Amino acid sequence: MANRCHKCYPVLILCGLTSPGLAERPTFDLANRLQARESIQRGTDFLAASQRLDGAWEAFGRPHPAITALAVKAMCQDARFGSEHSAVKKGLAFVLKFVQPDGGIYVPDEGMRNYHTSVALLALSAMKPSTHKQTIADAQKFLSKLQWDSGEGHEQSSPFYGGQGYGPHKRPDLSNTQLMLEALHQSGLSPDHPTYQKAIVFVSRCQMLDRSNDQPLADGSDDGGFVYTPANGGESKAGTVMAGDRPRLRSYGSMTYAGFKSLLYAQVDRNDPRIQKAFAWLQKHYTLDRNPNMPNAESKQGLYYFFHIFARALYAWGDDVIPDATGTPHNWRSDLVHKLASLQQKDGSWVNAEDRWFEGNPHLVTAYSVLALQTVLATPPGQ
Repeated sequence: MANRCHKCYPVLILCGLTSPGLAERPTFDLANRLQARESIQRGTDFLAASQRLDGAWEAFGRPHPAITALAVKAMCQDARFGSEHSAVKKGLAFVLKFVQPDGGIYVPDEGMRNYHTSVALLALSAMKPSTHKQTIADAQKFLSKLQWDSGEGHEQSSPFYGGQGYGPHKRPDLSNTQLMLEALHQSGLSPDHPTYQKAIVFVSRCQMLDRSNDQPLADGSDDGGFVYTPANGGESKAGTVMAGDRPRLRSYGSMTYAGFKSLLYAQVDRNDPRIQKAFAWLQKHYTLDRNPNMPNAESKQGLYYFFHIFARALYAWGDDVIPDATGTPHNWRSDLVHKLASLQQKDGSWVNAEDRWFEGNPHLVTAYSVLALQTVLATPPGQ
């Protein structure tokens, strides 16, 4: 179903995937591209202007290696900067100060070893030509070893198995797991690697789909969306909904796109029920006005994290046009460009007034936004 051309679109009508009354397939045109490039330029200019003298970007008034790594990746992927630009080199040098003897790239004693190492690996993966092959290989091995499995006393029957958390003393969650898989995917680790296959066991247990989820949290559910973790009985950052006479974990957008993307990275067949039900959920809840299906429809919590995962997931899917539940087609690339352009500040930054998950930090949110727009402009996979 990926990479459909205009000639194939009528076939979708026959297959019931869109509505026969539609006028035209929406396009991503030159005006959209120019708007995306302008927004990226303003965003990376903001990042360049806000870099500290030590090469870092800040969080809570101090230099932060993970936010620095995201900013470095965003700037490196902007042709006006690139891997040889002094700001990129200084930023990467700051991140590499945190390379540890075990191959991880993290701040000791902060309890965020997966998060820091994964975003550092994302930054390293953007360097072209790569001069950090050994550091990349060591970080990949570190993340694979950090994954919850029999080495930590969790066999496949455990809801922890295959997941990734902030560190060895934190339960695994889908946010950390998808970030690890994103970093491994972008840094070139083969999808045949056991780390992906273990992760899919965990990812599948985050899906509210009882036919493929062996955890009690999904009993009787055909929702297809994803929640934060199946560990310790399950948790959703969107809370619960009533299903009959009992509460059930509420699936939500950022985790559903994260789970969908993770399945694609592990090369799960597109006809697999997990993929099909997740895609149906995305169609039903298609929106860029909020993180879909969060309990407060007006809430903007996690909005920019969602934008970034939205872009990466639909890029991996490979089709620019997503029919929603009514059959109305949406070109996700043009939709995202318009949405981010409307939210960009005068100084080129983005920031979320709802500061959950650190989105009140303009350096983090601007990096998310630039990375999402760079994904919008990337050539679809397989083309």
